[in-house]
This record gives sequence, C-alpha cells and structure tokens, in this order.
Amino acid sequence: MHLPCMTSTRHLLRAATMKTYSTSAIAALLGSPYVSAFAPSLLARPAGRHAVVPASPSPTSSLSSALSMANDAKVFDQEAFISESREMRLNHLEEQAMFALKIAAENYGNAVFPNALIAGDVVITHLLDRMGYLKDGKVKIMVVDTFHLFPETMDFLREIEEHYGFKAEVFCAEGVPVGDKAAYDKKYGADLWREDIEQYDKVCKVEPFQRGLKTLKTDCMINGRTRWQGFERAWIDQFENAPIGGGLAKCNPIAYWTLEDTFDYIAKYKVPHHPLHAKGYPSIGDAKDTIPIPEDGSTRFVDYKFEGDKTPWLDYASERKGRFVGLANKDGSTKTECGIHVAGAEQTFDRDLWVDGKVQNIASNEEALEIIKSGKEAVIAVYAPWCQFCQGMEDEYAKYAESAGVPVYKFRGDEERDFVMEHLNTKSFPTVNFVKSDGSVVKYDSEARSAEDFAKFQKSFEKSTA
Repeated sequence: MHLPCMTSTRHLLRAATMKTYSTSAIAALLGSPYVSAFAPSLLARPAGRHAVVPASPSPTSSLSSALSMANDAKVFDQEAFISESREMRLNHLEEQAMFALKIAAENYGNAVFPNALIAGDVVITHLLDRMGYLKDGKVKIMVVDTFHLFPETMDFLREIEEHYGFKAEVFCAEGVPVGDKAAYDKKYGADLWREDIEQYDKVCKVEPFQRGLKTLKTDCMINGRTRWQGFERAWIDQFENAPIGGGLAKCNPIAYWTLEDTFDYIAKYKVPHHPLHAKGYPSIGDAKDTIPIPEDGSTRFVDYKFEGDKTPWLDYASERKGRFVGLANKDGSTKTECGIHVAGAEQTFDRDLWVDGKVQNIASNEEALEIIKSGKEAVIAVYAPWCQFCQGMEDEYAKYAESAGVPVYKFRGDEERDFVMEHLNTKSFPTVNFVKSDGSVVKYDSEARSAEDFAKFQKSFEKSTA
C-alpha cells in the first residue's frame, strides 16, 4: 500500500487541527449563530464518533479524518461563509463609524457635516439619524450649491430633509442669494469654470465651504472621504487635523469603507440615495463635468441592487472616475480634487484689494466713464477681490501707483460685467487698461505684472502718443 510522505501528513494534520481550533475559537468569541458556515457537521457530531483529532492520533487515522473533512460538502459552505463575512464586516464598520460620530458629536460643541449627497454621505446621514443627532441638532448639515449641480441634487436634498426631519444650511458664491443662478451669472459669469477652473473652484466651492464652516462656528468637520477613493486619500484615518487655521478637527467616519460597503449599507437599511445612481452615476458632482461610468450607463444601482457589471464602479479608486471629466489643473495635470480638502483651502481672502495707498477707487460706472472721457491719461485695473491673480499683483500694482505719474485706479468688475466688457476690454480678471487723452482705452496684454512691467508699458504708450 502506498502511504503519503510524512510532510504531507503533517500538513493535513495541522489543517485538521486548525479547523477544529478555528471553529472552537470562533464559537467562543462570537457565539454559535456566527459559525454556521464553519464545519456545521463537526459541531453536531457526538463526542468520540468520527472525532477530528483522536486522543492518541496516528498519522493514518488523522489523515483519514482530514481527507474526510476535505471531501465532505457539508463541512464548508463557501457562499454562506462569504455572506456571513460580509455581514460581520458591515456590522463592524457600522459600529466603528458610529463610535467616531459619537466622539465628533459629543466631544465638540459644533460638529458640522458638509453633505454632498453622494453614496458615502447618505450613509453618514443615515447613521447620524440612527444616533439621534439630526433631530437633536448636535450635528448640523451643510450643503454647498455651486449653481452647476444636477437639478436632481437639490430636489434630493429637500427629499431627505423631509425624510429625516432636519433643515440643511445652504451656502453658495459670496454676495449671491441662495438659489439665484441669474445673480451668480451676472456677478461671476456663467463661463467662469471655462475661463479659469481654479477660480471657479474657489468662488463656487472653497470660499462658500469655508464661510459655511465659520458661520456655523464649526470645531469638528464630518465628511465622507475614504481610503478607497484614490491615492490622494489612501492613508487618511478616522480623525485628522483639517488644513484650516484654528485647529479644526476633521472626522472621517467611513475612512475604511469601500464603495461596495456603502452600497451594501444602503441596501441593508433601504437608505434614500441620489436618483442618479439609477442612471449610471457612481458619484455625483457638477453636471458640467460628471458622467456615468461606463459612459453608456450600463452599470446602475436600482431598487437597492446593482444592474449590469458592478466592477467599473467598485474597483479601487473608481468611485470618482466620472468626476472632473475634461478638466485640468493649471500645470496640466488631471484634476481630481476641487480644493476643499487640500492645504491652503482656508485662504479665501474675504476682503477688498488696495484699500490703502495711491490706488484710487472708481465707485460707479458713471465715474468710470467720466475718467475715460476726461481727456487725461490714467490707468485702470479691473479686478475681482476673490481672484487669485488680482491678489497676486496687489503689491506690485500698489508699488507702481506710487510713482506712475498718472492717476492709477481700481474698478471692481465682477459686479459690473456687462459694463467692463463693453468699455474696459475685460473678459477675465485682472485686466489693466491705459486710458489715452483721446478717450481710447488700451489693454495691457501681458501676464508680466510687476511694477517695472507696468512702468515700461506706460512709457511705450507715451511714445506712441507723442
């Protein structure tokens, strides 16, 4: 008779023993309901009959038992194990997330949840409701309306406000009434995102986001970022310091969840979720740069289950593949963040420019026209105080004004777009103009904006009019 080698026998003995220990350990730690997938026939066997590890095991008898286990279909139900493991994982993630939320809500005075209404955020909303923090107001909900969201997004916000019984604080671009897209277009321009995506992010996302946190006196910001969303977030923990002055805490309660975990949770509790998931969108941002994944919309989340191939959504870092489509940063790199969660986000410059010094203010359209038609030379910078490029030339333009030899003005153009386009050559900010004595206006068409550059252009302008 051919006997297996002793090495193989030892491996099989170890496997049999480990299965017994694993079953016993799991039963002791978790209780019998959690081990139905682990060798149920072993748990039911009477002592002494077909024992897995006899009191005095011999290599052949142990081998026989191990092989019997391996060939017994009742010993291990793989599908049951996977199902129970998923449930165990989700239970753990829920408890872990609620523990983080409890710390955020009860150890800080003003915890705020900026809610983007995407899959992870609706999970957090549901968890907060389960814990009673929405109704008792311990956690406030904040929403940023960029004026470029899908129509379904703000409708969905109203739906969950009614469902959970809370009222969100909505913030939008500075100086614009909530919900007034026409006022936004008039002040900032409907195509700001095409002209300068960084300025668009600052005006429509970062500044209102920061203003919202300040208005609500936030000391702990709750958000739905996860490690699964991409390499920029692969190392985040449940708590961290936000890149905002003043020591603001940031709570990431679902930091360790995958996107699949969030949809498992949504299905488990029948959580209200964004209607665009049913139309092929794994994540939802601005309508102008968010697309379904795959683009044909063949992957969908409908009636709390996936239709089509779910892997395009659930692969690592795939959640936001449909976001920021066609957008690039100034350095040409692919855009993956809107700026809210990056260092320097607190620099929103809620102040005017050139308050002191030789730069004079033009207070109205009528005054601007008087200067143009005065028959005197002058320099006018058309600016927006929120524009980083205007901020960037602030010191040099002020320095130039000290010795320019002609009056140097500033005119805030973001509130008078039609006028500055017609009379001051302005399509973007900043635009510097030299006014001739004959009333014509010459645009300074250069990105070089030092005091010396402005002075050189003035001299060339003077020669051309001599």
